[in-house]
Formats: sequence, structure tokens, C-alpha cells
Amino acid sequence: MQERGWTQAHLAQQIGVSSQTVTNWLKGRDFPRPNALLKLAVTLGLGFEKLVDTGDPTEPVIAFRKKAGTKTTDHHISKARGMGHLLKPLVPLLPDTRPLRTLITSPVCEYGQLRKAVEQTRAELGIGQHAVLSYSHLIGQFLRNAAILVPVLWGKKDRHENALHIRLPEEDVTFVYLNLDVRLEDFKFWIAHELAHVYTPELAGTDEGEDFADAFAGALLFPHECAEAAYREAVGKPRSGLITALTRYAHQHQVSLNTVHQQVKRYAKNAGLPLLSVEDRTIHQVRNRGTGATVSEALFDPLPPDAKKYISVASSVFQSEFFIALERLVKERGVGAGYVQQVLDVPLKDSVSIHRALAV
Repeated sequence: MQERGWTQAHLAQQIGVSSQTVTNWLKGRDFPRPNALLKLAVTLGLGFEKLVDTGDPTEPVIAFRKKAGTKTTDHHISKARGMGHLLKPLVPLLPDTRPLRTLITSPVCEYGQLRKAVEQTRAELGIGQHAVLSYSHLIGQFLRNAAILVPVLWGKKDRHENALHIRLPEEDVTFVYLNLDVRLEDFKFWIAHELAHVYTPELAGTDEGEDFADAFAGALLFPHECAEAAYREAVGKPRSGLITALTRYAHQHQVSLNTVHQQVKRYAKNAGLPLLSVEDRTIHQVRNRGTGATVSEALFDPLPPDAKKYISVASSVFQSEFFIALERLVKERGVGAGYVQQVLDVPLKDSVSIHRALAV
């Protein structure tokens, strides 16, 4: 503002807020909401990193599960961090599960060490290396580790991300948003990917953390022993036969054909064995021939669900305390539909329906 010769009042006028609001931002009493932060960036011609002091150890830590072909921008980051600040009033209303947390202290992608981390995790879950990892195994780990699942209906298109991880370092709580409008065969991998972030909070929001989360998710869902069995069954078969064999494993473990193929490739490379005679491109072509059901289609009939059904599924299926805490905030502190809209990042009409259901 000084370089431009602007006063606080002039800046406030440019972005459509009061002078007191700008004063509160500058003094750290309040944080701009995502739309206001975007207006600030456009008006001042500054990126997010220059608008916000990211060295603040209390600043929300963000990690995206991006859609293929999308690019993360300053707007995405500022919007997610704004959501993080708005989530803080919910934290005192959540259950405290801190003593039971699991941490992976040496998160590396090297095959042998990753295999050990997966063996330890599966042992803690009480399942062997050949067993199918269920959704209940995964979902239970989030609540145990003070990570709150927030199932959302963000649609199949027009979104930058299909999952969003917001960690509040000061409150030591993580919120994990999961878009239910995605294919079932991808969903378990994404949940396992987000669980890896929860196990490695120090890596959240970094490229290293994303690489580890991808590697851990694949190995956790389809471990070394499963990959070895699939390899032995498929190797030497003609292309159609090996794809049929890998597809059977994918259906059995409720993961995508690509997840099985990638894990078998890692097994073969680590063991010094020849790779299966099928290319990644062929696997993707086979996979993309069918559209597959979405998670929301499996959970709700009809679509979209009414607000009460949606809230009920969040609690019963995903064991989420999110809407229980949000209901208390609505009833005890009188927060409105606008707050619901901001923390769920949904259209206003949807937030009005959800707010009405919570306020009853």
C-alpha cells in the first residue's frame, strides 16, 4: 500500500470491505476469507506467498489430491488456507484422540523400507499381508489419529482437486476432504494416500510427502506378497490373459487395475525379474473403457441426497465427527449458512439446506 500511496480506507474501497476489516487483517486479528484474499491478490498484483506470512508455524498446512492435468495456483492455496482458519472454531468441539496416534518416523520410498512400514501398519491393523484391506480398516485409522474425514459432493468435473488435506499445526488436528463424486476403483487409493499424510505430518504439503503418500498407498493396498502372487500368475501369459489375471486381483482388493499393475512392476524390478509384457498405456486404455460407478452413486439413491441423508452417511459410514461438531457450532454459537458454505466449499443453496438440517 505504501508503494502505491494507498490508505487502508482506499484499499478497503477497492476490494469492497470496511476499513476496520483491513485494520483487523493487518493487525492479525482476523484472516481474509478466500474471496477477499483473491481480491487482495488481484488488486495489489501480488501472489499468495507475498500476501501471507507463510513462515507462521500456526498457518494451516495444505496438500491437494489434484485431478489429472490440473495445476495448483495461489488461488487454490489461499482458498484452502482460508478454509483452514475458518475450521479452527470447530476444533474444541471435536473428540480428543491424541494419545493413540501412529507416526511413520522414516518415510522413504525405497522398496525394502516401504515394505517394512507396510508390514508394521498391517500388523497394527490386525491383518496379514495377503488380506484385503477394507474401508473400515482405513476409516478407523483417521479417527484414531485425530484426522477428521469430511465427505463432500464436489461433482465429477470443474474441480482442481478430488481430495484436500488441511492440517492445523497449532491445534494438532487434520481435516481430510474426500470428494464422493469419483470412481469407486480410485477411492480406496486416495483414502490410503491421505492416511499416509496423516502418518507423516511433517511431510504434508511437500513434493516429498506426495511421492511417499503415493508409494505407501499402493504398497499398503497391494503389498509385496500380493504383487508376488499376481506376478507369478500373470507372467508368461499372453497379454489378454495377464490383463485378466491382474483385473481379478484388482476386483478382489477393490482397487484399480493400474494400482495392481504398478505394484507388480515394483515387485519385479526389486526382485530383478523381467517385467510383464504389457505397457502402462495398454493398462490405461483397458481401464478407461468403462466409466465405473462413483462412490456417491453407491451410497445414495436418488442423487443428490437430501441434507439429512448426506449428514447421516458422513457419520455412519465415514465415522466423521465433523457434522456433529458443526451442529454444535450452529446451535450454540448461531453460525449461519455462509459459514457452512465456506468450510464445505459448496454452493450457497446446498449450504442453506445443510444448515437448516443442522439447526433443527
